[in-house]
Amino acid sequence: MGLLDSILGRSRPVRPDLDRLFGLPAAALTLEAGTGFVPAGSGAVCFAAVEGGAFARLKDDVRDLLDVEVVAGSDRGGGDGEDRGAAAGAHPVTYASDAYGYTWFTVRRPAEDLITLVNDLHAVNTLLEEAGFGPHLLCSLTAFRGPDADGHLTRDLALVYLYKRGTFYPFAPRADRAESRDNTLEVQVRGLLAGDLEMESDLERWFPVWGAPGLGGAGRLPGS
Repeated sequence: MGLLDSILGRSRPVRPDLDRLFGLPAAALTLEAGTGFVPAGSGAVCFAAVEGGAFARLKDDVRDLLDVEVVAGSDRGGGDGEDRGAAAGAHPVTYASDAYGYTWFTVRRPAEDLITLVNDLHAVNTLLEEAGFGPHLLCSLTAFRGPDADGHLTRDLALVYLYKRGTFYPFAPRADRAESRDNTLEVQVRGLLAGDLEMESDLERWFPVWGAPGLGGAGRLPGS
């Protein structure tokens, strides 16, 4: 930071550190031990919608990179928002846009294979960044499921990574009330994972991600 920035109280934006995503597998173990929440087998990258031929090619690059377990000869067609290569054993990438101007790349892996899922999320972010779409990246989300009072895994939780901040925060939508959050659980998770992940200290930046892939409910998506 320069002298003028110091005098005026300005700070430079945090340089994105995608490698922080690799802290998620260790954090998941801490999370399970402390709350009973386990990986749900899905994650997503959210970014501001962009158009053009370069982005269309990038979508194909992402799918070609990650749809590696699709059974040979299966149909890889389908429009935006549809699973491609949905044959048994496949782990396709889904691309979808929403009514609020946000776009999601969603990746699905077996719930026990969080390490591969995190590698996939890192790869998607890196491809977008290297293709010049870094300014459009908003966040990455990893979904978890937790037990309800009867022990069934019906509760949703997401660990959200803010691309421009390099920090994580928990988002816990309540299943029993539309667009309502379990703030007690969110605060508990923040304290629990403080030693594993760089947690976002500004609660105003804990944006709700209603209706995000892998979570129940519907509604608006996060801002930058």
